[in-house]
Amino acid sequence: MSTECKQERLEFQACGGREVVGSFDGGRITSDAGGLLLREVERRRGIIKGFAGCFTDYRDPRYIEHSVEELIAQRVYGLALGYEDLNDHDELRSDALLGVMVDKQDPSGMDRVRERDRGKALAGKSTLNRLELTPANRLGNERYKKIGVDQGAVENLFVDLFLDGQRKVPKSIILDLDATDDPVHGNQEGRFFHGYYGHYCYLPLYITCGDFLLCAKLRPSNIDASAGSVEELERIVSRIRARWPKVKIMIRGDGGFCREEIMAWCESKRVDFVLGLAKNGRLRAKIAVEMEQAKNEHERTGRAERVFADFGYQTLTSWSRERRVIGKAEYLEQGANPRFIVTSLKATRAKRLYEKIYCARGDMENRIKEQQLDLFADRTSTATLHGNQLRLWFSSVAYVLLNELRRLALIGTEMARAQCGTIRTKLLKIGAQIKLSTRRIVISMASGYPFGAIFKQAYENLRRHLLLQT
Repeated sequence: MSTECKQERLEFQACGGREVVGSFDGGRITSDAGGLLLREVERRRGIIKGFAGCFTDYRDPRYIEHSVEELIAQRVYGLALGYEDLNDHDELRSDALLGVMVDKQDPSGMDRVRERDRGKALAGKSTLNRLELTPANRLGNERYKKIGVDQGAVENLFVDLFLDGQRKVPKSIILDLDATDDPVHGNQEGRFFHGYYGHYCYLPLYITCGDFLLCAKLRPSNIDASAGSVEELERIVSRIRARWPKVKIMIRGDGGFCREEIMAWCESKRVDFVLGLAKNGRLRAKIAVEMEQAKNEHERTGRAERVFADFGYQTLTSWSRERRVIGKAEYLEQGANPRFIVTSLKATRAKRLYEKIYCARGDMENRIKEQQLDLFADRTSTATLHGNQLRLWFSSVAYVLLNELRRLALIGTEMARAQCGTIRTKLLKIGAQIKLSTRRIVISMASGYPFGAIFKQAYENLRRHLLLQT
């Protein structure tokens, strides 16, 4: 009869003349030791702390083992480390490294009140789930769901983190707007079928400034892509100008945001704009000469050729005034490819406006992909729109945290422009042994870790940033 020890052994293919066996008996070992860098970023920037300050805890203090800040830190760090589902935390709650990141007094969890929780320093999925399920209109009145959030405070937090992250006041900034589909597969509140995307989805609005996230607004999909943009711009621009009254602001977006309401607002608020403009017969006629030139040049060279036109234009009914339009008359191997933008900028040349300023907005799509693909912003599977908005914000805070790691710690390294998924794989996923004593917590990281030099440089950059702050 085989012993219990034999049953726990995992036998693999032999290596040379030696057998290869494994078992889950290594003790306190983590695969996420690089998360310590995220903890250092949080200590310097207070991103999670600020986010937690937007919540109100109506629970009875006598029965609280996990503070709101600890719950939020656990959720955000989990997303940053690649654990998208709440179910993951029933195992993660025993991870001493995550306990250290969350700043648990005893990361081993041996100080828990109930015997069944001993050895599990962190919250399980049910406790974390209450963060998302507290109804927005019944704060404190539920039996179990007693943690409410101030949505306005969260929205302003992203702007404040952007403002606080600048070492000096910029002369000008560009705010990028974009909407994307967030597919859903259940009967979530606010989900509708979207004809363009061809499935049921939400239609979140994102506003960024470079790599900084300023707005992540979850919306139903039965609306125009630009719906609510003026209200969000009013809030964001007002907050920016309260701190930086002289900064020049420009907004940039695709044709989904070329709306009279937005352009008129910009003109009344001294905000410039460069927006895509849907093509039509009148616009094509305006660049007919330039398109013929591009076609002739393409036939001569065999390459894609483009000629730019610059003219005033007003729609028949929807625009209140004539505005400057740039037409790109481009001829490709597949044929004509006309494109148009409308802008309030007067002096900038047409070619530069289109190629250097407008086309640069495409980088914003990478920021959205980072959130959706790397940080699980599309895991909006709770029943309510409010709960799914919270999930989007958890992902957004994880993005802000990783972006600060990229901005502060990875400057001057080969990963300075790496995306969040790459940073996680190469910098955060490090195997390590954890040794706990009364006075010390020792993290012994794998000797064979291949990106040690980058990790050490990131650590030194964060230390240098701390010295600059003091």
